[in-house]
Amino acid sequence: MTHTRQTLSLTMHVGTADLDWLQLQRLMDLTAPWARNRDLKDLERAVLASNPVVHLWDGDFLVGFARSTSDGVYRAMLWDVIVHPRYQGQGIGRTLVETLLAQPQLAQVEKVYLVTTDQKGFYERLGFVENGSATMLLIR
Repeated sequence: MTHTRQTLSLTMHVGTADLDWLQLQRLMDLTAPWARNRDLKDLERAVLASNPVVHLWDGDFLVGFARSTSDGVYRAMLWDVIVHPRYQGQGIGRTLVETLLAQPQLAQVEKVYLVTTDQKGFYERLGFVENGSATMLLIR
């Protein structure tokens, strides 16, 4: 049996310039159960309030996206790390997270948080550990 690995030529973008909001909405609907059916205007508002934002393209096709919010010193939160199913398993998620963490807004932050339900192993391989502290939530 012969296995071939597709050689990817992807382009990383940092920031919200060149972000196709409809493609992002479709990618979230496809890959992120927590983000399905987000209103396009609300999605745009949330992403524009995030910094840094990274997105990865194969030509004009959005294949991956991640964003963060942070105070730049003490705390940061990763949000919406997503990769199109056809591109999963090729290191793209790792590249997105590592690119986010290397940005000046996050590079010196003391603690970086995230919420995950089914990707714990992926984040552990990137150095994240379980946080035993109490987490509270206000839902409006």
